Amino acid sequence: MNQVLDAYENKKPFYLYTGRGPSSEAMHVGHLIPFIFTKWLQDVFNVPLVIQMTDDEKYLWKDLTLDQAHGYAVENAKDIIACGFDINKTFIFSDLDYMGMSPGFYRNVVKIQKHVTFNQVKGIFGFTDSDSIGKISFPAIQAAPSFSNSFPQIFGDKTDVQCLIPCAIDQDPYFRMTRDVAPRIGYPKPALLHSTFFPALQGAQTKMSASDPNSSIFLIDTAKQIKNKVNKHAFSGGRDTIEEHRQFGGNCDVDVSFMYLTFFLEDDDKLEQIRKRSHAHGELKKELVEVLQPLIAEHQARRKEVTEEIVKEFMTPRKLFYDFQ
Repeated sequence: MNQVLDAYENKKPFYLYTGRGPSSEAMHVGHLIPFIFTKWLQDVFNVPLVIQMTDDEKYLWKDLTLDQAHGYAVENAKDIIACGFDINKTFIFSDLDYMGMSPGFYRNVVKIQKHVTFNQVKGIFGFTDSDSIGKISFPAIQAAPSFSNSFPQIFGDKTDVQCLIPCAIDQDPYFRMTRDVAPRIGYPKPALLHSTFFPALQGAQTKMSASDPNSSIFLIDTAKQIKNKVNKHAFSGGRDTIEEHRQFGGNCDVDVSFMYLTFFLEDDDKLEQIRKRSHAHGELKKELVEVLQPLIAEHQARRKEVTEEIVKEFMTPRKLFYDFQ
C-alpha cells in the first residue's frame, strides 16, 4: 500500500482492480461495499479501474449453463454501474468474453499457471482429486488482472503500473497466491485493501445466502420489505429476557443493525453517539431502516437508467481516459 501511495505522490499512476462473481441476478447490500469503496478511491485518486466479472468461475462452481452465467454478469454489471463509476475511466469485463479476445490477458494467465503447483492450490483453496481441472486452474484467471499488461488497450505494453485491489476478505487467498507469484514472473505485487465480511441479518455467525431472501437486504427490495426484514430478522444481540432487552436494548458488539450502520452510516460522530447511549427496544433497527431505505431507493433509480447500450460501452475493450506513455 505504501508503494502505491508513494508512486501516486511522485505522479506515477496506479490502477484499481476489483470484481464480482455473478452467481445470481439479485445482488445484496453486502456486495455493494467493495464497489462503494472502489468508487470513492476512483474519485479521490482519479485512476483507471478494471472490474472482472468471473462468469467462468460461476459456471465451473455452480449448476449454471454458460449462457446463464454470462447473463448474470451483464445483469450484475448494471448494479455495479449504478454505483456511479466514470465510464471514461472504467472497464468492466466478462471473463468469457474478454479472455478470448485479449492475447495480453491470456498470456499472463498462462505465465501464472506455469508458476503455481497443484500442491499450492490444494493447500490454498482445498481442492481435491475430484474437483474439475477448470476449478484448479481458475485462480490464475482471477490473478491476471493484477498485472497492467493484461489490458494492452489501456496500458499498452507497460508491466510496471501498480495495482490496488479493494475486495472483501474472502478473496484474500487468491491474491496471496498472486503476490507470491508476481516477483517470479517479473511483475510488481498488487496491494490489497480488505473489507471485513458483511454479516447476515441473523447474526455474524451465519452466512448470507442468495437462496434465503431473509438473510440479507437485496438491492431489489422495496422500502416496505427492507423495514420488515430488519424488524423481523435482524439479530439484536438478544439479552436473556425480554424485560432485560426492553431495559438495556441491543448490545452493539453483536447487534446486526449496529454492524450494518458501521458500513452505511456516513456520519462517524453520529455512529459513536449511537454506540454510547443505551437503546430502547427497536431503536437501532429504526436507525438502520432510515439509512437503508433511501440508499436502496437511490440505487434502484440509478440502475433503471442503465441501458443495454451503456453496459455494452462499459464492457467494450477500449482506451480509457488516461495516457500511459
